Amino acid sequence: MKHLFLLFQADIEKKIQEAPDSSYEIGVVIGSYLPFVVLAGIAYAIYHYNKKRRGSE
Repeated sequence: MKHLFLLFQADIEKKIQEAPDSSYEIGVVIGSYLPFVVLAGIAYAIYHYNKKRRGSE
């Protein structure tokens, strides 16, 4: 898992170094981390839903 993260981070750094301007850098960072944030939100929503459903039985 750690190696995957380091590989992913190296890819982001490469894209930022090759960026034509600062707005592109911001887009790369947002586009790279947003999927993880969304997946964490979905996982939390599922956890919260199941916890709430189990408590009502």
